[in-house]
Amino acid sequence: MKPFLLFAVITLMAFAPSSEACDEWQLAFEDSGSKDWTANWFLEGNKASIENGGDGMIFSSGPVPLEQASHAVLWTKQSFSGDLKIEYDYTRLDSMTNETAVNILYIQATGLGTEESPTDIFLSTKLREVPWMKSYFLNMNALHISYATTGPKHAHYVAARRYPARELKAFQKETQIQPVYENINLFKPGETYHMSVVKKGNRLSFTAEHDGKAHTFEWDASGFPSVTEGRIGFRHMWARSSRYQNIRVFVKGL
Repeated sequence: MKPFLLFAVITLMAFAPSSEACDEWQLAFEDSGSKDWTANWFLEGNKASIENGGDGMIFSSGPVPLEQASHAVLWTKQSFSGDLKIEYDYTRLDSMTNETAVNILYIQATGLGTEESPTDIFLSTKLREVPWMKSYFLNMNALHISYATTGPKHAHYVAARRYPARELKAFQKETQIQPVYENINLFKPGETYHMSVVKKGNRLSFTAEHDGKAHTFEWDASGFPSVTEGRIGFRHMWARSSRYQNIRVFVKGL
């Protein structure tokens, strides 16, 4: 091989990304929670409130237990494709115990691609000013992780779901991804957890770390259609309040 051709080949090899490099996580979104939330998020739920401060973003749903209008969802304006890693620091601020109320992480949510439910969920956000749960699980493709649950019935669990359900009555059974982790003694008021959620293909994991101890929950969603793109959202049922800090989303390198 001529010298200049050999040099060209070596140069191309040096600058070509390796398959290992392509597998590395690349930062795609970052929000400390200290600056104006409206730059990166949009809110569904007229009774909700958001406060930014040096110690993060306080997100509170409406104050009335059992009232549909007191639910709230905070969505990223940005959408994300492919495998994801989501990290954030989470502190529960409410002390609700007497009613069932759940915190939910929505992963890669899109509409169903119909006139009433366009693929871009921002185009239908006005329909969810009262954020009934059914408006989401009947009209979206998304993965869902429930945590920091409260209430006397089926309380203190971590669970995953895949939307949509065909009908209201089918939600509980049809969307559930096994297993359901029950009797979870985590997420007490005032405790800060570092959350790490990884979605790789049809595998989903959720790790909550506090005081040097990591608790990991895992699901295989291969029995459901894949979720490949969409927005990320934090859902608070009625009368819930939490602080979010250092929110970061990573995608796989191209």
